[in-house]
Amino acid sequence: MESLEKRAARCEGGFGPLHFRFDPAAVSSAHRAEILREAERHTALPWPMRRATDFLAFVRSGSRKADEDPYFLRRRKLCWAALACALGENRYLDEVVDGIWCICEESTWVISAHNINPIPGAPVPAERPLPVPGDEYIDLFAAQTGMILALVRDLLGPELDRVSPVLTDRISQNIRTRIIQPFLNHDEFWWMGFRRKDLCNWTPWIVSNILVCALSDPMKSDDRLNLVVRACGMLDRWLDVVPADGGCDEGAGYWNMAGGALLDCLEMLEESADGAMSSVWEEEKIRNILSFPLRAEIGNGYFLNFADCDARPFLSGERVETAGRMTENPALEALGRRLRGPLSAELSDVPHFSRVLRALMADSAWRAGSAGESASVSAAPADVWLPDLQVRVVRRGGWTLAAKGGHNGESHNHNDVGSFMLYADGEPEIVDAGNMTYTAKTFSEHRYELWNTRSVYHNLPMIGGQEQLPGREYAAREVQCLENGLSLELSGAYGPEAGAASFRRLLALEEGGLRVSDRIVLARPAQVSWVFLFRQEPHLSESSLKTAKIRLEVPDGLEVRIEEIPITDPRMAKNWPGSLWRVLLTAPPALTQETDWIFASA
Repeated sequence: MESLEKRAARCEGGFGPLHFRFDPAAVSSAHRAEILREAERHTALPWPMRRATDFLAFVRSGSRKADEDPYFLRRRKLCWAALACALGENRYLDEVVDGIWCICEESTWVISAHNINPIPGAPVPAERPLPVPGDEYIDLFAAQTGMILALVRDLLGPELDRVSPVLTDRISQNIRTRIIQPFLNHDEFWWMGFRRKDLCNWTPWIVSNILVCALSDPMKSDDRLNLVVRACGMLDRWLDVVPADGGCDEGAGYWNMAGGALLDCLEMLEESADGAMSSVWEEEKIRNILSFPLRAEIGNGYFLNFADCDARPFLSGERVETAGRMTENPALEALGRRLRGPLSAELSDVPHFSRVLRALMADSAWRAGSAGESASVSAAPADVWLPDLQVRVVRRGGWTLAAKGGHNGESHNHNDVGSFMLYADGEPEIVDAGNMTYTAKTFSEHRYELWNTRSVYHNLPMIGGQEQLPGREYAAREVQCLENGLSLELSGAYGPEAGAASFRRLLALEEGGLRVSDRIVLARPAQVSWVFLFRQEPHLSESSLKTAKIRLEVPDGLEVRIEEIPITDPRMAKNWPGSLWRVLLTAPPALTQETDWIFASA
């Protein structure tokens, strides 16, 4: 496809200033009530301190929350108060003033976990545990903070100026010195793609927020054009990394920050260039990226959750619906309608204030959409094959199989090459544990000390006591998409210590259930222990492991061990409250291990 940078550079009219239109009269009664309720609730909370010792907690104890909790609460309080003021409730104006002042007083808008720029030669966190004021780095949330303040200025500029013009001037000065100038004057920020090529959701997510800052700034038209062209070059470098099938290896939950952020960028580019960028919606790769939520949907609120993804992630309904509308994909648009939720969902984690305003601007259009229309469109295709991501989804009867190949160097990687999930009647039975609350370990050399990232907690065997290893070189080979499943060679996902000369796995889903055929040829006799992660507690009865819905036939001669995994992590517990159950089935040492695993209705 033609690069976005070239398209932007030839926009003869340049890119005009862009302001989010907000019409209080168009806001639905439900959204109005939610805004006032949340504004009142958040105003009752004191403005939290953002302390140096909380920032230091990341290097001292590994805690991200110590800094992030007050950081994000400040921004949520500001967003809710600003929305209430925009509806005419000026009693919240002082809350807005305090929020602007608090945030502009911060020594850095970067969170503690992102305090360094991870490029070769950069300091490690222990060498720079506190930020250096004035040494501006742009991380995800510095850019998002700039976006929030820019939109608050847009919404409430005259009201703020009546308090004091210092407020809007200070917002503009902070955005220019903390966001726009560093963006234009630095090439070494890793997510820009100049120094590192292994880009991820950081690039479109940050660029989307910088575009809000830039397109609402009254800069000269030539300066704005140069900034937009530079931003589009970064998006191009990210698009070069994204596979042609549009698959997001970070999981469906990260579409919000990857494909959804790309959508944010493309919409702003089209709107600010008076439609001159509209041809991007015709590009197959763009359409594939935007349709990923539809292909990743399992149903009943569940999505594919390979890697660091929640099984029941928040996906922005308004963004998914808009993606469907812009690409003329009725099924994707209908999925977005079904995913619509309260405004608080966009602000409860990391505050996507621009998306809240998009949702409010779309209120009248949303009310025009009927539930019957949404229900009449198929939610997801019967089968999915993403050849670049090597992800397969098959549906037969009440069963859904999701399986993957790929490699163990993916973004937000888990060592899970060849793993699978199995759902029965829309309910999870054999699962992937997914994500946990992020700590200092999550994105460090200690990542694979976390149990949920290791292959021994995925639906895979240990071979000779060895698990899969991390790294792009540990990958599936000879991957074949079959009519009812997937075939892969998995020996390459294990290190030489495992002694696997060959490991062929065949997954086949029929109306009656799932058959997983494993044939492992070893260089020397060794034990093989298969692991299956059950959602419900299985009970061993004769030669079967049974839950309320499924049974797994256990071949003769295997040792069976059932372990309960109480889910104590709050993030994981939102997806899997209670416990998961890890089953280990161990075969005695042999040169060849050949087993058919049959999952059928109980």
